[in-house]
Order: sequence, then C-alpha cells, then structure tokens
Amino acid sequence: MSATLPVAKPAQIRAAAWADLRADQGAVAGLLLLNSLASAAGLAGPWLLGRIVDAVRAGSGDVLGTVDRLALGVVVFTVVQTLLARWALAVGYRFGERTAARVRDRFLTRTLALPPSVAEHVPAGDLIARGSIDASVVANTLRRAVPEVLVALVQALLLIVAVLVLNPLLGLCGLVCLLGVGAALRWYLRRARPAYLTEAATGARLADVVTSTAKGARTIEALALESRRAEAADRAVADARAARLRTLRLRTVLFPSLDVSCALPVVGVLLAGGVLHANGVVSVGVVVTATVYLRQLVGPLDTLTLWVEQLQGAIASYARVEGLAEVPREEPRPAAAPDGDRTEVSGVRYAYDGGRDVLRGVDLVVRPGERLAVIGPSGAGKSTLARLLAGLDRPRTGTVTVGGTPVADLPPDRLREQVVLVTQDHHVFHDTVRDNLRVVRPSATDEELRAALEAVGARWIDDLPQDLDTKVGADIGLDGARAQQLSLARLVLADPHTLILDEATALLDPRTARQTERSLAAVLHGRTVIAIAHRLQTAHDADRIAVLEAGELVELGTHDELVRAGGPYERHWRSWHGEYDEHNDP
Repeated sequence: MSATLPVAKPAQIRAAAWADLRADQGAVAGLLLLNSLASAAGLAGPWLLGRIVDAVRAGSGDVLGTVDRLALGVVVFTVVQTLLARWALAVGYRFGERTAARVRDRFLTRTLALPPSVAEHVPAGDLIARGSIDASVVANTLRRAVPEVLVALVQALLLIVAVLVLNPLLGLCGLVCLLGVGAALRWYLRRARPAYLTEAATGARLADVVTSTAKGARTIEALALESRRAEAADRAVADARAARLRTLRLRTVLFPSLDVSCALPVVGVLLAGGVLHANGVVSVGVVVTATVYLRQLVGPLDTLTLWVEQLQGAIASYARVEGLAEVPREEPRPAAAPDGDRTEVSGVRYAYDGGRDVLRGVDLVVRPGERLAVIGPSGAGKSTLARLLAGLDRPRTGTVTVGGTPVADLPPDRLREQVVLVTQDHHVFHDTVRDNLRVVRPSATDEELRAALEAVGARWIDDLPQDLDTKVGADIGLDGARAQQLSLARLVLADPHTLILDEATALLDPRTARQTERSLAAVLHGRTVIAIAHRLQTAHDADRIAVLEAGELVELGTHDELVRAGGPYERHWRSWHGEYDEHNDP
C-alpha cells in the first residue's frame, strides 16, 4: 500500500527559510548593505537630472559649467551604482549556492532517516520528484531569487521614500496609483498556493505512473495490462495538464493587471505635477525627478512581479522538500540483545492501512542454520511475512522475535547484522563496481569482492573493460539479471545471520538462478535462509517448507513429508514438476 508524504505548512516554510537566512547571516547582511548603497547611488542620478532641468530653465550664471558638473555627477553615481550592484549580485549568488547545498543536504539526510515502514510504502515517483524536480527548483530559486528580489525590494523602497521626501504630494499620488499593484497581487496570492501545490502533486503522480510502468514492463506485457496502464498514464497526464492550465490562467490575469498598474504612477504624477507646477507649488525639475524615480520603479516592480509568479512554484516545491521533516519518526524502543538466532512468529496478524488482514494467526519457528522455503499462490501473504521477519513492519497483533527480542525493536545497525532482506528490487549506483559492492563493507579487499561475485555466478566481471574500476551506468550498463547478481554479491559481503530472499533470483533465467541458489547455499552454509520461492525446485532443496494460503499457514514440513500428505503442496509440486519437465532441461 502506498503512503503520502506530508507537505510543510506556511509557518514551517517561513521557519525553514529564516533558519537558512540565519545560517549565512553575514552574507545576508552584506547583501542588504551593498544593495542599499547601490540603490542610494541610483537615486542621485534623477535628482541631479532635475537640478539640470531647473538650471537650464533659470538660465542665469554659468549654465554650461553647472550642467557639466551635474552631468559628471550623474556619470559618477551611475558607475558607482553599477559596481555596487554587481558586487551585491556576486555576494547573493554565492549565498544562494551555499543555501541550495544546505537544502539538498538536509533533504538527503531526511530521506535516509525515513523509517523503513514509510520509505517502503511511499510511491517512488513522489520521492523522486521531491529529490530531483522540487529540490532543483528550490536550488535555482535560491541562487537567483534571493539576490534579485532583495535588490528589487531595496530599490523599490528607496525610490518610494525618495519621491515622498522630494515632494509629499507627488509621493502620495504615486502611492495611491500603486494600489492597483497591491490588489492584483492579493487576488493572485490567495489562489496561487493551492494551485501550485496541486501542480507539483500531479507532476509527482505522473512521474510515479511512468516509473512504475517502465519498471514493471515485463509483468504488464505478460498479464496483457497495456491498456490499463495506458489509461492510468492518460489520467495522470490529464490531471497534470489541468493543474498546469489552472496556474497558467492565474498568470494570464496577473501579468496584464500588473502591466497596467505599474504604468499608473508615472501617469498620475505627470498629471498631478502639471497641476501643481501650474499653481507654482513645484518646479519642473521636481516633477521630472519624481517622474524618473517612478519610471525607475517599474524595473524593480517588473522583477518582483516575475519572481512573485515563480516563487509560488518554488514555495510549493520548498513545502514538499521540507515536508520530510514532518514524517513521524519511530522512537527507538529499548531492546535487549538477541539471545541466539532463533526466529519465532507467534499469533501474527497484519493488515495494510486498516484493511483486511493479509496474515491471520501465523505461528512459525525458524531454527538457526535452517533453510526454510515459503511458498503459496499470489496474494497469500508471502512478501508480507518476509517484511515482518526483516523488521520493516510491525504485526498488528502477535510477535516476531529473533533470539527472544522483537525484530522491529532492534536498532538498524544491529538489525542488519541479524537479518537482511533481499528482494527482486535492486539498485545499482552510478559508480564503479568496487564502490557498488563496498556499500555494505567498506573495508572489503578486491579478493573478497571477486569471491562474492564468483559466489553468485557473476563471471561477467572478467569481461568488463576496467574490471572492478568499471563505472556501471557510465562506462557500461547492467541488465536486470546482472544488476540482481550485483545485489546478491552485496549480500554475500554483508554476511548476516539470517537471510530472507523474496524472489531474489526472479530476474535470472532458470539455469542461472539454480546455479546462483546453489552457490549461495554453499557460501551461506550455517546461516539461516528463508526463501520466498516462486520456483518449487528451491522448495525441494530446503530443509522445511511453509505453505501459505489466504494469509494462513496451512502446511509445514519437509518436501517428502508434504508430498506424502497429499495436501496443497503436493498439488503445487505435481503441477509445477510436470510443467518444468515439459519446458526445461532435466
């Protein structure tokens, strides 16, 4: 069953953003100071321009000399503003890079800390989208938005203050004309957050559908489910398209409204300035200066407008990235050290998300060093039992213990020393074969790595161009069978006390799978092996066989005992054996 990862609330986003700002407060302070100085230098140009206009209109004294000196001042302050602005942007971009790195590092740490019961049930597409698309959006926004938005905010505030100081009447006129900007933004922001969160969520669902469909292509083809998966993909695409169009409609209202609203202050000040000048209240130079200030205000407002739209998507992504902090952490329970390796399942019942029980009253004892095969039809509860034995989930009722200690209570490091679950799902890192194997034992020598690969029949290592130094995924790709052998080789290196194989050789052809299972049995001699078997030859070789049907343990015994009993196992065996003899070599 899938679970949904939480999304951070606005208050949590603000707290996280504030923490990121405080983490690099020196850069933030420098950024504000440099922007303030740059904006202050930018105010000098229009003021000097107004002085030039008034000097020319007065026409007295050394007009040319006065104009030259004022024009030189305009050039000097413009150069100073440019240099300070570039310096501020450089500081801002470095701040953005450092903060983006912290966000990514925080996301990775939280992902790795997810409780196994959560990580296993989360749709792969959701986590992938948060770690790739959402994290990239947040990182790119931090690189650019913080410096550019701060520059625009400081410039806008100083320009408004400058107009008010220059002439309060003209300043108030300009502010009144800016009310349209506030109204448009208020309308947009009230609708933007849910719209952009929906867009991000539908994109994640689309990624999950594509990922799961590609991953299960063989199963889909074998069960003729192509049309159903195509319908699921069409629905996901339609939902993503509808969500994208919803945000697009918001933008089509916002941008034209802001374009008109940003032009109103200039028009208003020119009209009001003309009336005031006609009545002798202000000079032409003051009107020109105020008009230039408000015309300059269009630039910061355009920047803020652009980022207001982009920040909605970034905030939605930020909420999804920070949402991992809200995943409930499983508090470690005090657990005694296991007394031996005896595994016991007693009265276990388990249900997914409050549904019907998929395991009903299972009792089972696995002796140390025993090879136990678990078989049953699809949906019988085999994989669920494997997860409980591996400590990934807790039973609804009953207990699952190893050495008398509940498996799910063991600390992760101790648990992996006792029990390792290997499924047909595997992961190959884009790194060398050596580093892919050393994930489980960093101190392993090349000889030990080769021995582990040999144990699982991975003789293809000798054909790689750079041997163990070959970069998998870059220099060469591994098909499903080779990737599964690489995963099994990690298992050999991990050397756990109890090994659970949940169809871990399913991607290998029957002959290779048989050889691999025999090799593993030899290497792991003396270890407890619990195999969820889809090939009954695996069950035949086991010490005992447990048969599950509809979540209940219906048979338990050796191969010969169960065949003589004439029950469900005997029927499975005769059906499978006849098919095996017909389609495979003896």
